[in-house]
Amino acid sequence: MKMRSPLRWLWLTVAIVALDQLTKHLIVNWLGLHESYPIMPGLNLTLVHNDGAAFSFLQHAGGWQRWFFIGLSIVISAVILAWLARLRAERRWLACALSLILGGALGNLWDRIMLGYVVDFIVVYYDRWSWPAFNVADSAITAGAVMLIVDAIWLDRAEVSVVSKRGGS
Repeated sequence: MKMRSPLRWLWLTVAIVALDQLTKHLIVNWLGLHESYPIMPGLNLTLVHNDGAAFSFLQHAGGWQRWFFIGLSIVISAVILAWLARLRAERRWLACALSLILGGALGNLWDRIMLGYVVDFIVVYYDRWSWPAFNVADSAITAGAVMLIVDAIWLDRAEVSVVSKRGGS
């Protein structure tokens, strides 16, 4: 049986970018800046513009951060794409994780290039505590990062153990 290339997982990357951009488009056309719409207790949709990175890091840095994050996103995306291309076909979990991260990175990269900021709109809160606003791309990056950690801690070791039992092939 012929194993297919891990690049087949790029469908997931494209789906993440499309879903991210669609949800951002809908929110921008529905809510005004900083306007909030409660979905349920603990979850609001609130339109915000994030000039920084995760958790609004460097948001008020004066503008240079836009170009820094664009460059960083391009480099990271290229590294992930090269990693994915070299991955063995049976590493499906890792391929999925990398595709999620790549989709999230490209979704936010598109915003930075086209708008100069990232559109965020999902706000999770409890009482007076609130998580910083995020979007579908951020969610994909987070899920992919968790999957990378799981792969590094448990799945990669299991694969090494299987390879060792086969005689190092």
